[in-house]
Formats: sequence, C-alpha cells, structure tokens
Amino acid sequence: MIYQEAITCNPFQENAYFVWDDAGNGIVIDPGCYTYEERKEMQDFIESKGIKLHYILNTHAHIDHVLGVAYFQQTYKIPFCLHPFDKPLLDDAINRAQVYGFPHFQAAEVDRWLVNDEQIQVGEMNFKVLFVPGHAPGHVAFYEASMGWVFGGDVLFKRSIGRTDFPLCNHADLVNSIKTQLYTLPGETNVFPGHGPSTTISAEKISNPFVKA
Repeated sequence: MIYQEAITCNPFQENAYFVWDDAGNGIVIDPGCYTYEERKEMQDFIESKGIKLHYILNTHAHIDHVLGVAYFQQTYKIPFCLHPFDKPLLDDAINRAQVYGFPHFQAAEVDRWLVNDEQIQVGEMNFKVLFVPGHAPGHVAFYEASMGWVFGGDVLFKRSIGRTDFPLCNHADLVNSIKTQLYTLPGETNVFPGHGPSTTISAEKISNPFVKA
C-alpha cells in the first residue's frame, strides 16, 4: 500500500507532500517549510509514520516550494532533484527570498537533474516525471500510476490553473502542458496541487474555466 499526506506551510499556503509505502520508504515533494514550527511539524510527522526518506522531488523552484529544501538535505542526507530548465529560478531564489521576507533562507544545490519521462522507483512507488512547463520553464509533475495520483505543483488547480505573470512563465506552454500531459491521464486520476484542495482529471476537463478538454 502507498500513502500520501499534505502539510501546508509558509505564507503562500504551499502544499508539501509526503508519499511512502508500507515498508516506510518515502519521498518529500516541494518542501516549503520555513519556520522552526513548520519544520518540527514535518519532523514529528516523519517520525510518527516511520518514514525513511530517499529523495526531495521538486516540481519547480519558485521560492515557496524550495524554502525547506536545504533543511531536508542537511537533516536527512537525501538528494535534491529538479529539472535543469528550472536552474535560473533556483539561482534567483536568494533574491526572491529577500523580496518576499524570508531573510534566513538557505540556498540548496541540486544533487540530481530530472529527465523528462524518467521513472523514479522508491520501494513500492514508481513516479513518472511529466514535463509540464508554463508556470515555470522546468516545471514537472510526478505521476504514480498504480495509485492514480499526480503531484502537479502549480500547473492545474481545482477550477483554476497556475499563474503565468511571473518571469520565465508562458501561458501557451501551460495550456499545452495541461492538455497534452495531464488531460491525457485517466479521468479518475487524483491531482494533488501545490496550493489548495485536490481534484481529479475528469472534474477539471469538465469544469475548469481556463482549460477545456
């Protein structure tokens, strides 16, 4: 059996996800924890579930999604994985941290660059890396087919889509990513986004006002 749990953190209300199996093998997706209290909550959760983390998988490198990456690298001695096209955003994270009021932000170095369509096996879990640019140039989603789960970051939300008014965003690319990479998944697939509640592919194909199937 595979399990997932979201912990919402930082002023942007970003969803960080833990995914793990019965043996305790796990990964963390987009750790946006910044304060001591947020990090303690995550540490307590990991210990309570007996999770042994193997990877930090990031959908993209906007500041609200990388605030806790260095903490996880240092605390759990696990590799940080990111798509290479998001390196410019990661390199600018220190500047963004100052702008948005995170003076104690620690920058992180990438340990493993993600490859489009690669499969990441961790215990019982197998995540396919879907390349879904638009909100960020190197944005990816992580699809776990056996559970019908996709961890989509800031691409597709419940009745909404990711913003494209930031530097290096592209609205046409975002729409294309949703239509070709996400809307082609089975309708019952659960979408776990970077902000807000979960949804399903079928619900968004019917009701999303921004991208119709």
